[in-house]
Amino acid sequence: MKKLWIILFPLLLLAEPPSVEQLFNIQTVKVKKETTGFKKKFYGLLKADEKNIVNIVPRFSGYIVKLYINRTYSYVKKGEPLAKVYSPEIFKAKEEYINALEFSKKHNDRGMVESAKRKLQLLGISDNEINQYAKNRKIDPYTTIFAPKSGYIFKKEVVEGSSFNAKSPIFQIINLENLWIEAKISEPDIPLILRARRFYFTTKAVSGIFEANHPFLYPVIDPKNALATLRLNVKNIDKKLFPGMFATLYAKSEPKTMLTLPRTAVIRKMNRWYVFKAGEFEGEYEPVDVVIKPIDNKRYAIISGLKEGDEVVNNVLFLIDSDAQINGLF
Repeated sequence: MKKLWIILFPLLLLAEPPSVEQLFNIQTVKVKKETTGFKKKFYGLLKADEKNIVNIVPRFSGYIVKLYINRTYSYVKKGEPLAKVYSPEIFKAKEEYINALEFSKKHNDRGMVESAKRKLQLLGISDNEINQYAKNRKIDPYTTIFAPKSGYIFKKEVVEGSSFNAKSPIFQIINLENLWIEAKISEPDIPLILRARRFYFTTKAVSGIFEANHPFLYPVIDPKNALATLRLNVKNIDKKLFPGMFATLYAKSEPKTMLTLPRTAVIRKMNRWYVFKAGEFEGEYEPVDVVIKPIDNKRYAIISGLKEGDEVVNNVLFLIDSDAQINGLF
């Protein structure tokens, strides 16, 4: 590979001729080992985890006879009764099931029984309740709606005595033992986020540091503000955190020891990266092909091509680059 020489003409007006570095302001820097990592701060919002949101939507119409839970944001446990309802459709289906049982007892027709039972199941009646009807041969005109999941009643669309329609939600339960935190990420920060190994956050409302995990970067960028959305899972067993809280999120990488150079010491030509390594004589610089990896907006990690202590040109790469192109070094 050719070497680059910077040749200076003598300056007769000066008593002492300046050095190469003085004339061309050439500065050098040494390759050094650094233990490095990053820590980045973002702002996020706590939200309910979608898989822990349950809408209770009856498959039949009817009337609210009694509300067991009559306040929004009440906490309920799985299996706890929410409301006692009357539905003419359900009452008729129960009667059909009892009649099918009696008919089958005389004519041994299990097909009719299974059909009537299946109808009740499709309307949302539990197997436990159906088995009680089969055992007692007696039906209850009312039907109880139970909580399918533990959590808080975030929505209550009925009051005692009101009617409801099939396909219309009457309760919404949200379990807060797991939450999401969502943060907006600028495009330049996306590579950092993909390399981060730890995420944690703080809130003004609750003291302490909370871990977040399972990062997921939404595969879309908002064209209005050029921001991506990062989502993480948050354990909230003690229920101290609530949806709607603002949080300060930190992304942190694992510290690594690597060879580094400032970005100003590396140039790119023809899809390859080069540095100019100081030669044996003053003013002699040899282009060296290197493999690099960005660390941050100021430094590169040197993967191959140099070793610790090697001295390369820094800051005036435009000068070296121009001369290199003229002399066809690349």
